[in-house]
Amino acid sequence: MEKVYEIGGHKFFLDQAKAEEAFAAKKIINGRDTMFFNILPLKYHWAYDLYKTMKANHWEPEDIPMQKDCEHWRSSDGSIEDIDRWIIKMGIGYFSAAEGIVGDNILHVIRALVTAPELKLVLGRHAQEENIHADSLVYMISSLGINPHEAESMFENIETIKKKTEFVVNNSAALRRDVDLTLTENKQKLAKNVFLFGQCMEGTQFYGLFGMILSLYRQNKFPGIGQMFRYTLRDESNHIELLRNLLMDMIEENPDIWTPEFKEDLRATMKEATDLEKAFIRDCLPVSALGLSADEFEQYISYIGDRRLVGVGLAPLNEDSSNPFPWLAEMMDIQKEQNFFEGRVTEYQKASSLESVDDDDL
Repeated sequence: MEKVYEIGGHKFFLDQAKAEEAFAAKKIINGRDTMFFNILPLKYHWAYDLYKTMKANHWEPEDIPMQKDCEHWRSSDGSIEDIDRWIIKMGIGYFSAAEGIVGDNILHVIRALVTAPELKLVLGRHAQEENIHADSLVYMISSLGINPHEAESMFENIETIKKKTEFVVNNSAALRRDVDLTLTENKQKLAKNVFLFGQCMEGTQFYGLFGMILSLYRQNKFPGIGQMFRYTLRDESNHIELLRNLLMDMIEENPDIWTPEFKEDLRATMKEATDLEKAFIRDCLPVSALGLSADEFEQYISYIGDRRLVGVGLAPLNEDSSNPFPWLAEMMDIQKEQNFFEGRVTEYQKASSLESVDDDDL
């Protein structure tokens, strides 16, 4: 059935059959290749809903005051210990590059290969949030007066950080070329990339340092940094769900991906991810601190990794893993209405929050 619209002497034709054909051609991969951003009619409603949620949660680093953090960083009264500063340094050193790695992969691998416009929309928002996270780390480094080359050298010289980086970068590099996604082997490579970055890296390997920094925050140490990591973690929760849904729909549309061998490959990938994270945790927390131990954080990572596996329909690595930090789940459950937009009337300061600190003290 064809409808004709005439405006200003111009005729426009709407072919219902073609419109339905275009909708049916929307797919995760190997869908209709078009330069037009035809988001409507929506096929992947979850993607658009997540995009709106992510947009509503927008935040900027400079909206969070850092004066207390600067006081804590320079404190010599014993209230802040060396291990506290070390955890902050490890957090800044690792995440200042890790966020960029994730955003780069989202843009140049996943977003480049998916075909439905609403998926490209939400993945673009994902990449933008990685930029905000990277910017927040710039804000932390400059506020505390940390030498940026020191943060960079941590990424290059700490062996456990290097191994975590190679773990994801090697996979990402292999997909930065023309890929024939009609082949099962290449579909599996992309699916593994989505799993690796969504469930292993953002979903599991980020959680050791998140937990440590939020432990500091819970003890009223480095409140600005803690708040930024809470907002970052809220974003990460959406990213994990985005890439989980993407993987699940990709498998549903391409059942040839989901072989017994591939499932075991993903489980082995998660095993490697959690092993690397546990070794990294030992570097972050070489001595017991914050009332916590590295053993507890290793247990926590096993618990998180198993949750990610179950979330994509895979068997857990450990049958009886449990969460040793129930308080952390509550702290991570931050809602939009709890954030600084409503609470900043008395405490809000922009990047000039440091103006009240004497220049000689910096």
